[in-house]
Amino acid sequence: MTQAKKKDIRLLGAIAIGIGGMVGGGIFAVLGQAVALSHGATPLAFAAAGAVALLTAMAYARLSVAFPSRGGTVLFIDKAFGNNLASGGVNVMLWLSYLVTIALYAVAFASYAETFFSGPVSPLVRHLLISAAIVLPTAINLLSAAFVSRSETVIVVLKLVLLAVIIVASLPHFEAGHFQPAQWGSPLAIISAGMIIFVAYEGFELIANSAEEIQEPEKNLPRAFLLSVGIVIALYIVIAAITVSAVSEDKLIEAKDFALAVAARPALGQTGFVIVAVAALLATFSAINATIYGNARLGYTLAQDGQLPETFDREVWDEPVAGVLVTSGVSLLIANTIDISEIAIIGSAGFLLVFALVNAAAFKLRHRIKGHGVVHMTAGLLSVAALVVLLLNTMQENGRAVLLFGVFVAFSFLFEFLYGIRVRGHFLGRHYR
Repeated sequence: MTQAKKKDIRLLGAIAIGIGGMVGGGIFAVLGQAVALSHGATPLAFAAAGAVALLTAMAYARLSVAFPSRGGTVLFIDKAFGNNLASGGVNVMLWLSYLVTIALYAVAFASYAETFFSGPVSPLVRHLLISAAIVLPTAINLLSAAFVSRSETVIVVLKLVLLAVIIVASLPHFEAGHFQPAQWGSPLAIISAGMIIFVAYEGFELIANSAEEIQEPEKNLPRAFLLSVGIVIALYIVIAAITVSAVSEDKLIEAKDFALAVAARPALGQTGFVIVAVAALLATFSAINATIYGNARLGYTLAQDGQLPETFDREVWDEPVAGVLVTSGVSLLIANTIDISEIAIIGSAGFLLVFALVNAAAFKLRHRIKGHGVVHMTAGLLSVAALVVLLLNTMQENGRAVLLFGVFVAFSFLFEFLYGIRVRGHFLGRHYR
């Protein structure tokens, strides 16, 4: 008999998990991308992405209460659709999407690190910075995984405090004229921008992985999901508004890889720029650290379910070493070969696809989880519509990003198909492992 998990996470702790998962490196990495597309309507773009995230959080809340498990998203999909080719392919896609977010954070880390150099850096130095942002957290995960969880709380509080300082200091520089409709992008561009930056909201689903350890889950899980997403939506909208208001669009687009640091200059001068750059380095580094930690364990769970090779469920020193090394290796390849805008698109599209299926799972299981059918159906349809808008608009501007996303999806399902036939006996009359 397995020992029951100790329920030692209270509501505030659960909210901190959600906020910490979302306010990682995403806002530092994608803010400039949003401004380039939606211009003065950047706050609306964040609001549009936030609406999809909030509705999806409602599905996660119901599913987490009904099926509390560290398996989280993987378990929910399997409960609704069974352990088959379709659900297995999406679960592999989830694992790959986390690799893409690690790459996104690593490129953002390098962009902010470059601001501390006196002049432009060479491509070699940039690749070294990107690689260091992944290799160092990998070493930390292998040597002391406990340090990851202990350090995260401190870093989350620190980056929120730094962002709050920037917001308060920038309020006197707020100019409403920058938000006039004449300054907006097209409606399609605004929605597309919101979906490109959707990856900035990725992370609230991590609350589900801690559901077994949360006190009074029937009450605290729904509150944690909705409050954490609601708080982050408000935070992102305020940050976007201040950024667009404080600095000319030309300067933001010119420095779009570190736009938030530039936005701090009018209020706090070079000191503000350095504060944001330091906060970005801490946030992206800690986000990479935590994502490597979590994704290695997701790989461990998938391997135990037979959806990834058995190598992933082998532990050394009580750590999934193979999972950590593969996670880091693939992330290094993505980060050093794909442009940051394309990484953001692939990451957002991947999570929109996964979240669409989670919403569909909530709708299918609505009677068991006491869910709201209309809400879950609406959330699923919005996720699909958002994904379609993102891909269609991106196809016109950056067809390579859509092609790369298609490669990721194809790989996920082809891997599941071939591995399923060879190892688990898909379509051959044998049962799953």
